Amino acid sequence: MATYIIFILLYLIGLTIFNFIQAKKVKTQDDMMVAGRSLGVTKMVFTLVCTWIGSGTFIAGAEFAFKAGWSSLWMPAGAWVGIFLIYFLAGKIRTFGQYTIGDILEVRYGKFARLFGAIALIIAFTTIVSYQFRAGGYILNVLTNGEVSVEVGQALAAGFVILFTALGGMIAVAHTDLPNGIIIVLACIVSVPFVIATSLSIGNPTEVLPPTHFQIFSSEFGEFPALKALSYFLATMLLLLGVQSMYQKFYSARTPADAKKAVVLWIIGTIIVETVVVAIAVFASVKYWNADPPIDPASVVLAAARDMVPEIVGLLLIGAAVVVVISTGMNYLLSPSTNIIRDIYQSMINKNADPKKLVALQKIFIVILGLIAFMMIFIPTYFKLPISVLKYAYFAYTIYGVALTPSLIAALAWKRASKAGGLTSIITGTIVVVLFDIVIPYAFPSVMVGNDLAGYDPWGIPSIYPAAIASIGTLIIVSLLTPKPDDEQLKKLFPDT
Repeated sequence: MATYIIFILLYLIGLTIFNFIQAKKVKTQDDMMVAGRSLGVTKMVFTLVCTWIGSGTFIAGAEFAFKAGWSSLWMPAGAWVGIFLIYFLAGKIRTFGQYTIGDILEVRYGKFARLFGAIALIIAFTTIVSYQFRAGGYILNVLTNGEVSVEVGQALAAGFVILFTALGGMIAVAHTDLPNGIIIVLACIVSVPFVIATSLSIGNPTEVLPPTHFQIFSSEFGEFPALKALSYFLATMLLLLGVQSMYQKFYSARTPADAKKAVVLWIIGTIIVETVVVAIAVFASVKYWNADPPIDPASVVLAAARDMVPEIVGLLLIGAAVVVVISTGMNYLLSPSTNIIRDIYQSMINKNADPKKLVALQKIFIVILGLIAFMMIFIPTYFKLPISVLKYAYFAYTIYGVALTPSLIAALAWKRASKAGGLTSIITGTIVVVLFDIVIPYAFPSVMVGNDLAGYDPWGIPSIYPAAIASIGTLIIVSLLTPKPDDEQLKKLFPDT
């Protein structure tokens, strides 16, 4: 274990030095938010991979795969379809060339849409950051054989991610992602044959693991397995299609053509990494299925890196896990702080703020949001409440995907979407998710149907379905019943209008 710890420390020290150097280049709002719009295809590809492949893959995805087997691929598959669809919008996003998705929402739907969109995004992204910290705790716990507790580890991870992000903004994030992305892809590809070989030497997976691990729709998914599996697919797809961190990367590209080329390579890298991580988790489950004491399912890939591969390969895989926590935490912490500055402070309080003041103010909000994210994971830890990274991820994906993505995609692709339609869609989607995921479970627990793996849903219906129907339905119906946008509103996103 000492070798692992020394390797990780040296890597983090190297990143820290690099980050301090990059931080000196942050002079303007463009530098802080979109890396000076200077990223070529190579850096774009790896920063997109790093942004998407986070602890949602290495921790939540591993937890899901340990419990549900190959059926867990429904969750990442939604992202693959989302990336394919976003290819057709990448050039337009870069041509628009702003800072946040709020810039798009305001052009099409007005300032209130921008404000409500920013609020939904801040809630979702702060939740995502919180479970990156939890993932950091798992990593340090596994690395030290339990000498560093998950609780202490998540605090150390939080401090590191907050410091990194506040120092360098998007310049540090994007340039750090190049070596990080290479490590992630290489580690996953190299590790999987060793894990499979070790697993097969222990026993036949189909005999050790339950039959549900090999079903298309695992019966462990609760009352309605297909409905639940597809809810993970839809939540991930809708998040990917509208996730601001990706849009910021497109805004950071040198040209629209570079943005589109990067998407093609991004989908290949994402399919490889996410499929391989599920494979590692499923085959590693053979070793840990009947372990005494039981293994935490969220740490199964980390345990495989420690126990099931040669040390040098384990170093790479543990390094990849560290990388995804840092990179994803930085990306999703930077993004909502950008919304606060751009969509709230600049848009509604001080339009002519000094650029240096904006950079300093954004760094303050990065720290504030980072502390809030830490409290979201610290409070349930303190009260010894059960914590599932998978459940945190699913809630964040759902509220973001239904609140923002329908109106955002309509803003880019449907000229008839009206101001009232977009605003109603954002508000309705948010309300329905909160109603189904927070209000009903506490107010009417008797209507909740499900199990510990699939989670419990009102009447067995995942919130993504009523929320998406409400969000998309109000967008279409209200848009068709209200005046269509004038040409002045459309020309920024539809130059041919």
